[in-house]
Amino acid sequence: MLVEWLAAIQDLPFAAALRSGRWSYAAVNAGHIVGIALLFGAIVPLDLRLMGCWRAVPIRTLARILVPVAVAGLMLAIAAGLLLFSVRAVEYAGNAVFQVKLVLIALAVANALLLRRAVQWEASQAATGVMPPTRLRVSGGLSIVLWLAVIACGRMIAFVE
Repeated sequence: MLVEWLAAIQDLPFAAALRSGRWSYAAVNAGHIVGIALLFGAIVPLDLRLMGCWRAVPIRTLARILVPVAVAGLMLAIAAGLLLFSVRAVEYAGNAVFQVKLVLIALAVANALLLRRAVQWEASQAATGVMPPTRLRVSGGLSIVLWLAVIACGRMIAFVE
């Protein structure tokens, strides 16, 4: 049943157009990469701040600027990723590296939602230069590791059956 559903996705007109188009697949792939770059480029400075770097810079200030960029990057990467998935849905769904990538994305997004507390924590701190609590430092480091693993899995999908 799942294979039939995935095969139906592959047979949709837009998926067929992506497969046969000279530039369309490349453009969607570039959009996926831009989304990842926006996401990772925005989240790393915030994670490093949570880990204790740049303690003079308020977390709330960084978050106000970087979180919308990261969210936009994530949305672009997901939209483009779904289009890329549609081209070979059956193959990708059966790829173990792709499955690991999806789990890692879910973990990274869950971690990011939990990290929203960082802004609340910092707002309650009167003094600048206070080191974030250990749980926030660990979550910041975990975020970087998870997103790097997502990127690595994305690259490996093409090379693993």
